[in-house]
Amino acid sequence: MQNLDQHFIAPIRSFNRAARLFLVMMIIYGVILSGWQLFFNFYMLQSGFDREFLGLVNSLPFAAGLILGIFVGRLSDRIGRKPSIMIGISFSIIFMLVQVTAHQPVVIAIAAFLYGVFNMLFLVSQAPLMMKLSNSENRTMLFSLNFGLQTVSSAVGELLAGQLPARFGILLNVQAHSAAAYQAVLITSVLLGTVSLIPLWLMKEPPSPRSQGMNNGPLQASVESVHNDPPPNKLPPGLFNLAVKMAVPQTLVGFGAAVLLPYLNVFYKDRFNISDSLLGVLFGLSSLSITVTTIMGPWLTARLGGKIRAVVATQSISLLFLVMTGFSPFLWLSSVGLIVRSGIMNMSAPLYTAFCMEQTPEHHQGFVNSILNLTWSIGWAVGPLISGIVQEHYGFDPLFATTTILYFIAIVLTWFFFKRMDRPRLNPQTLVQAHEYLKE
Repeated sequence: MQNLDQHFIAPIRSFNRAARLFLVMMIIYGVILSGWQLFFNFYMLQSGFDREFLGLVNSLPFAAGLILGIFVGRLSDRIGRKPSIMIGISFSIIFMLVQVTAHQPVVIAIAAFLYGVFNMLFLVSQAPLMMKLSNSENRTMLFSLNFGLQTVSSAVGELLAGQLPARFGILLNVQAHSAAAYQAVLITSVLLGTVSLIPLWLMKEPPSPRSQGMNNGPLQASVESVHNDPPPNKLPPGLFNLAVKMAVPQTLVGFGAAVLLPYLNVFYKDRFNISDSLLGVLFGLSSLSITVTTIMGPWLTARLGGKIRAVVATQSISLLFLVMTGFSPFLWLSSVGLIVRSGIMNMSAPLYTAFCMEQTPEHHQGFVNSILNLTWSIGWAVGPLISGIVQEHYGFDPLFATTTILYFIAIVLTWFFFKRMDRPRLNPQTLVQAHEYLKE
């Protein structure tokens, strides 16, 4: 019972109001927009576009991140995390609507690219904001709980969204599998996504340590000495090299995921010919498994003695279930593989992000997170396009094999690069919070 309180209950109770509002925002966003991930591919195919064009559209948002990722990260560092997330969500919604209401391929492609720019601004600002909303005692739980609650919200959303095509089909007097039914689901989901801006508007972003009236005195010297931290417009020595090491495994995992994950719904349709409602249940259970395992992240980190150890262990175990998902001839066995693999593999994501942010000065976290997202986008910029071509000619078997190999290499490199750094670094924000505590 004491262990439960130490690793789960106490960290959650210590969240401040801003952290709780942030989690509410992410939950709403996940529930409402899960229909997009579930049915966008089907809408495009039913609208008459071929899989190669679908691959291009799925690649363009990540190409945008690849081209403008560093600029977007520095923009987040300059204007603040809350404004960045608000701008990112608002314009992402606009360009998502354009993608499902326009019929010209060029307009759809441009909207997909611009969506990628603003979605990148939203993505790169999340982890730095969570660093500001947490401390060393509850940070791992905040990162893990955020990731887990997003997936459970997606599970709820996918379970609900799976029933919507049939209902919109009846309402619009069209087939449930028609482009019109899928379009109605997508437009409804995206418009409701604006609700997520409400808790974000109510949230107050904490000031950075340098703006807290601490520009002089021994504490400021201590803050700067922790990371040998130069001014915000100049990177600390060695930070870029460290960011590159952080990004290499991310690149491999990103490419492995990009050639496969966007098309898992298509894989199950092609291989097992399952219904939309069953597809919604399957992916809902997959998201639920991610939530259950992710919340165990702080406990596993404590048991194994570090975040990197937990990352390597979970990713290694997930490879077996990835092979089971792709190569099992039985729907039930493939489904078990999908559900378990999703939970175990994704358990590592918030731990790795938290580890990377702990190594980075606060006012450079947007830059480093943009590097991580940029290198992730390298795979996603070309992976879906390559995947579409491979599917047309060879099916899904080569894609599952490629993803397995790339994940394995990424696991080896993660351990090689970071096994000696597998301890949380003292962050300047933690020093400021300690100072404020001692004054009370």
